[in-house]
Amino acid sequence: MSTLARGENRPAPAQRLTVTVTSSASVDVSALLLGADGRVRSDADFVFFNQPVAPGVTYVHGRGAGDVVDVQTGALPRDVDKVVVTASLDGSGPPTFAGVGTLTATIGSDSGALTFPMSGLSTETAVVCVEIYRRGDGWKVRAVGQGYDDGLAGIASAFGVNIDDEPEEPAASVPPPLAPNSAPAFAPPPGQAAAPGQYAPPPGQAPPQPGQYAPPPGQYAPSPGQVPPQPMQPGQYAPPPGQYAPPPGSVPPPGQFAPPPGAPGQVNPAAQQQYSQPPSYSPPAYAAPAAPAFPQGVQPMQSELFDPVHAEVNGVGIQKQGGKMIKVAVNGEVLARAGSMVAYQGDLQFKALGSGGIGRAIQQRLTGEGVPLMKVTGRGDLFLANGAADVHTVDLDGTDGLTINGANVLAFDPSLTYNIKMVQGAAGFASNAGLFNCVFTGRGRIAITTHGSPVVLNVDQPTYADPQAAVAWSSSLQTGIKRNDSFGFSRLIGRSTGEGLTLSFSGRGFVIVQPSEQPPGGFIGGSGGGQEAGQSPGLLGGLLG
Repeated sequence: MSTLARGENRPAPAQRLTVTVTSSASVDVSALLLGADGRVRSDADFVFFNQPVAPGVTYVHGRGAGDVVDVQTGALPRDVDKVVVTASLDGSGPPTFAGVGTLTATIGSDSGALTFPMSGLSTETAVVCVEIYRRGDGWKVRAVGQGYDDGLAGIASAFGVNIDDEPEEPAASVPPPLAPNSAPAFAPPPGQAAAPGQYAPPPGQAPPQPGQYAPPPGQYAPSPGQVPPQPMQPGQYAPPPGQYAPPPGSVPPPGQFAPPPGAPGQVNPAAQQQYSQPPSYSPPAYAAPAAPAFPQGVQPMQSELFDPVHAEVNGVGIQKQGGKMIKVAVNGEVLARAGSMVAYQGDLQFKALGSGGIGRAIQQRLTGEGVPLMKVTGRGDLFLANGAADVHTVDLDGTDGLTINGANVLAFDPSLTYNIKMVQGAAGFASNAGLFNCVFTGRGRIAITTHGSPVVLNVDQPTYADPQAAVAWSSSLQTGIKRNDSFGFSRLIGRSTGEGLTLSFSGRGFVIVQPSEQPPGGFIGGSGGGQEAGQSPGLLGGLLG
């Protein structure tokens, strides 16, 4: 094995190279595919734990033995000029590389290995370890060892990765629905004027031909071969718009709407002859089977489950379905916790979003906080739940935000946005990175979960809550940490009240407190980036052991 010095370059020993990064501290390894301008072509060229594959480059988690970046130079696109391999601290150990004992990159191949031990680092939190770059028709490797003070996000930004939220997809243009029995005016050929109220055929359908039935202005045109509606006679029943009206002198067949006999201004069906179907009507070739006869009206199955209390709720958007489930009437899209779907009806599509963008994925990795998301689009009814936790809905009107642990987020309207922010006054208590939570802002509805039925405290006096019981609070509140146990001999010998630290709240707003000190990611089904993702939990999880 040959050792490289900082800045030294060598010819690549083979077409396939494996770059293994080992360290005495926990680090995240990533790779970036760069063009001739030294920047990524798109965000897809950023290879890391949440996006492990790109053309010619694969990230493999080392499971404690060092993460690996596998590079096959022959499979790299022609417009990729360089691949850089980086390492960044994940927030669970020393705050900078000055406190890291060893950091080594090993470039392995079938023809031998090169090793690059990095030393002399100080305030850096992320390092470019090595780069593999084109030189003529071949490839070379260079030992870099340059650092950044702003972590993985700094490296990503420096090479052109957009770490902001994923851009909103443009909304599909949907024409407004037509009113019953109405149609827009027909668009005539260029240069020809359209008559007022003229019929407009659907897209792709030919316009009416000369002699073809032309409906009166605003009336629906029948399909070819269908008998057009006849004028309404005085005293004849006038149905609501869009409802069938029988021709003069006839009554509707059995099962079809008929006005009550003798109703004022309506034809009495009993005094009319049986309705005759138009010549174009063809009855079905089969007869429907007779319904089974049940004695005295007994149904084929009975259960308290058929009580209306268990029926689907009505309403648009996010609605509570009982106490532990929500129903979302999707007509467009909604964002929900990944894996929370328990049932759906209609035409819905599901797309995984990770944490909602590369920037949030990086934040989630470093802070242990976030919401693993899926986007659900289409039209239909979506039912969501999370580990039989109690569900609640909160409507935001845009004047204040909601600070909440990502583990307690079930679904929210796409009109809301969220970011991961440090809890004010709690820096340094949970880890060297501080204490983080999700902050939702905007106008819309969010569905949250609690372990048990919560209490909502109005902060009109100094208010304190156990860090693992405080689910959410108004973002405008001021927060801090209060130490309850006095430091003395009892603490030195291990005695404690069990309430050593609490979150303090002041200002104007509310705090939602659940009747459980279950850490985030427990019975409620995992936190956004914490135990569900195999990382440290958010909201003071683990702070008190």
